Amino acid sequence: MIFASITHRYVVTMGAIDSKENGVITDRSRWACRIGAVLVLAFTATGTMVCSASAAPVAPVPRLDLNRYLGAWYQLAAVPQYFNLVCARDTRAVYGLDARGDVSVHNSCTTWTGSANEIRGTATVTDPATNAQLHVSFPGVPTQDHRDGPPNYIVTALARDYSWALVTDPARVSGFVLSRTPALNSAQWQAIRAAIGAAGESSCSYLTSPTSGGSESVAPLCST
Repeated sequence: MIFASITHRYVVTMGAIDSKENGVITDRSRWACRIGAVLVLAFTATGTMVCSASAAPVAPVPRLDLNRYLGAWYQLAAVPQYFNLVCARDTRAVYGLDARGDVSVHNSCTTWTGSANEIRGTATVTDPATNAQLHVSFPGVPTQDHRDGPPNYIVTALARDYSWALVTDPARVSGFVLSRTPALNSAQWQAIRAAIGAAGESSCSYLTSPTSGGSESVAPLCST
C-alpha cells in the first residue's frame, strides 16, 4: 500500500539513476552507489532476502480497524524492491475509501531528480475476519492490474494507538515500516524490530527511508 508500498509498486525509470551525465558523476549516482553498498551489507548480514518455505505462514494482526488505518502514512523503512528504486526520499501512502467500500491507495515519493512520483490503486480486503489481509492492485501495472486476487499486503504488527504498522506479504519478499509521523522514538523502533523478528524476517533486510523531519540516512535497520 507503500505495497508499498499499498505496496509501493512504482513504475521504475532506470534513467533516474544514470551513473554519469556528460562524463561527470552526479550526486544522485553517488547516492545510488551508497545505497548499492548498503544493499550488499544487508544481503550479506541476512544471507537471503526470502525466508525458507518451511517457515510458518505470516500472521495478520487479530483485527484491523480500517477506519483507524485510513489516512496518511510515512514509509520509514522497507525491504528494497526494484519498483521503488525511482524513489529517493519522502515515500508516503494515503488511504481512503472508494465508492465500493474498498481502500483507495495514493502512493507518492520524491525521485532522484527532485520531481514527484505517484501512483493510485485499490486495496481489497481478502480476510474479513481480521481485515488485515488485502489484495492491492494498480491499473496498468503488470501482475498488479486485477482488482481481485490473493492477499499481497498483510498487516502483521500494529501499534495499539495505530502510530506505526509493519506490512509484508505471504512470501515475506516485501516489508514496510509505516508511521503516522516522520520519526519514531527508540522504544517504538525496538518494538518494530521485535515485530519483524516475530514475523520471520530480519531487520537487517530493511533499509531506512530518508524522510523530511526524520532520518536522512539509508542503512540496515539492524544497525541503527
